[in-house]
Amino acid sequence: MAVTRIDPPFVADERAMLESWLDYHRGTLAMKCDGLDAAALRRRSVPPSTLSLLGLVRHMTEVERGWFRRTLAGEDTPPLYYSDANPDGDFDDVDAADVDQAFAAWREACEQSRQLVRAVASLEGVGRRQRNGENVSLRWILVHMIEEYSRHNGHADLLRQSIDGAVGE
Repeated sequence: MAVTRIDPPFVADERAMLESWLDYHRGTLAMKCDGLDAAALRRRSVPPSTLSLLGLVRHMTEVERGWFRRTLAGEDTPPLYYSDANPDGDFDDVDAADVDQAFAAWREACEQSRQLVRAVASLEGVGRRQRNGENVSLRWILVHMIEEYSRHNGHADLLRQSIDGAVGE
């Protein structure tokens, strides 16, 4: 499946800019994974790390669900890939993971996140962290998500280059 990534606008209001940059980074992760088979997506980086492209997709699914569904919307949404007993399951348990299911869950989480963001009237709207009860603004969540994707897209770039030599933004 060919991935289309849309560049953020050079001029826009703050909310449109933040949402565009987040979608740009979501698209970047998809591009880093595009065209690879399941074995390549599961390929680990450097031992003892369990980092893989599939693990990054599963992790970002959890991050999307955590910040937008749990924090912003206040939903009691259980994790898909990790637990208290297995806190790194999103990264560690990829050897038998269903690749199509993982990408479908990620795309669904991204779409749910977009819907939840649209439902909040302003960037000053707040959610509450379940872990400690702190209020968190939509602005903070969007900036954090851009940072989270940016950092992990750097990992994805290195992983992809080690798999087939592909480089690029």
